[in-house]
Amino acid sequence: MTRPLARLAMLAALCAVAALACSAALARTLTVCDGCEHRSVRDAIAAAADGDTVLVKAGTYREGALVIAKAITLEGEGWPVLDGELQHAIVTVEADDVVVRGFVLRDAGRSHITDIAALRVAEVSDCLIENNRVENAFFGIYFAKSSGCVVRGNRVTGEGTNEAYTGNAIHLWGTNYMTVEDNYATGYRDGIYLEFARGASVRRNVSEGNLRYGLHFMYSEDSVFEDNVLRANGAGVAIMYSKRIDMHGNTFADNWGAAAYGLLLKEINDSVVSRNTFEGNSAAVYVDGSNRTDLTRNDFLRNGYALRVLSNSMGMRVMYNNFIGNTFDVVTNANRSYNSFLENYWDAYEGYDLDRDGVGDLPFRPVRLFAMTVQSYPQAMVLLRSPLSQVLDYAERVLPVITPKAIEDDRPLMGRIVWSSSTP
Repeated sequence: MTRPLARLAMLAALCAVAALACSAALARTLTVCDGCEHRSVRDAIAAAADGDTVLVKAGTYREGALVIAKAITLEGEGWPVLDGELQHAIVTVEADDVVVRGFVLRDAGRSHITDIAALRVAEVSDCLIENNRVENAFFGIYFAKSSGCVVRGNRVTGEGTNEAYTGNAIHLWGTNYMTVEDNYATGYRDGIYLEFARGASVRRNVSEGNLRYGLHFMYSEDSVFEDNVLRANGAGVAIMYSKRIDMHGNTFADNWGAAAYGLLLKEINDSVVSRNTFEGNSAAVYVDGSNRTDLTRNDFLRNGYALRVLSNSMGMRVMYNNFIGNTFDVVTNANRSYNSFLENYWDAYEGYDLDRDGVGDLPFRPVRLFAMTVQSYPQAMVLLRSPLSQVLDYAERVLPVITPKAIEDDRPLMGRIVWSSSTP
């Protein structure tokens, strides 16, 4: 670069810095309260310019649907209430770089034609929605075709009693590189819903008591789902028609019912399920049409079915997991398997370790004959604790001829696996 061009580049950079500094110096705070210059949130938003802050004092504000089309910060002090009066959306964000924090968004409207939300963000980037309380909304916080936004520390509580008459607590559609963290969701159809989402990071959320799923991924890719608690939801968590999803450090608990599971993997590829805890679920993990998925270093504790694998799933590796206190460890509808099981701990294993290397000297077949009987004849479940079920399983262990030999752990571990937080 010649010297004149270098000087021009430096001058342009200095001008940009000066412009930013000038903009920051000119930014204002517009306060809203009964005795303030601005008595309504709508008027303050209209008077604000890019970079300004609209500070709303405690109180209840019924101002219809508010639209933010400027790069401003809308902040509540003392938990002001924006009341939708069960008629309309409350806040809609239509500009980049908007911040909304510190509000109670209550009683948004309902519609079966449009997705009305307490807070809707549409076709924007780099917004921040944090530390709000959403109460009794059709949809809670709704994102459409947005990117780079952060949804943090919000509490979204609903009163849904029927899936058809409520939406999702946190809903993302057509988004890129979103962060959803440290939120609480309950009382909606789905706690957290992502469809056509790419590069999402969903972490440290608690989703419980929702009618359908605690978390629901659809047609998404390259996303991370970590350190979340999914508890007592209608059917647990569903990851469907997605690829390259990393699920680790989560707790799936007490998702119990005839069609419930902790985690459903439906036609997903090239994903990882690692260091999760599955406890007290009807079926901990249900695998249907999923390929090249690794299940490693998970705890399966006191579930009905720990692992249900359909015959259309291939290339799955089940390694270094603990299977403890489950009614059935593994069930399948196939006589052969294209998946591998290796070096798991099975509390049902009755083999021996003569060389004391920590690995059983005999392979372990985790599929019980009685489990296969129940698969074909569900009414046989009434015999679960009867001597007949024990006789069937014992006979099959002595002379295995019916349970699939392909589902076999050749190196079952003799003791429960304990790993540290630094274990990969």
